[in-house]
Amino acid sequence: MAQTKRKRRTKHRGNAAGAIESRGRTGRKPTPEEQKQSVRAQARERRVSKPPTWNSAALKALMMAVLLFVLTQVGIFGGDTTIQQGVLLAAMAMLIYTPLAYVTDRWVYKKNLLRAKQPKR
Repeated sequence: MAQTKRKRRTKHRGNAAGAIESRGRTGRKPTPEEQKQSVRAQARERRVSKPPTWNSAALKALMMAVLLFVLTQVGIFGGDTTIQQGVLLAAMAMLIYTPLAYVTDRWVYKKNLLRAKQPKR
C-alpha cells in the first residue's frame, strides 16, 4: 500500500528578477551555544572587514616594543643589557615594527576582501 503521509518538501519561490530564494530556517530555534557562535562570527567579520590604519599598526608595534624591553630586562634576550640599551632597542624595534605591522594588516585585509568577493559554494 502507498504511503499516505508524505514528507513536506521545502518550498522555493522565484522573485521578479528570476532568482530563487529559499525560505530560510523554519525548524527549531538555535541553542544558546549556536547563538553565541553566530555572534562571534559576526564580531570577527566586523573586525576583519575594517581597513588597516597606521594608528592600529603603531599600537601593535608599541605593544611588541614594550614586550621586547621587558624581555631584555628580565634577561631572556641578551644577558646583561642596561635600561638605556633596552630603551634604545625598543625604540628601534618600534620604528621597524610599525610599517611591518601596517603592511601585514593591509595584506590580510586584501586577502579577506578577495575571499568575501568569491561566490560561496
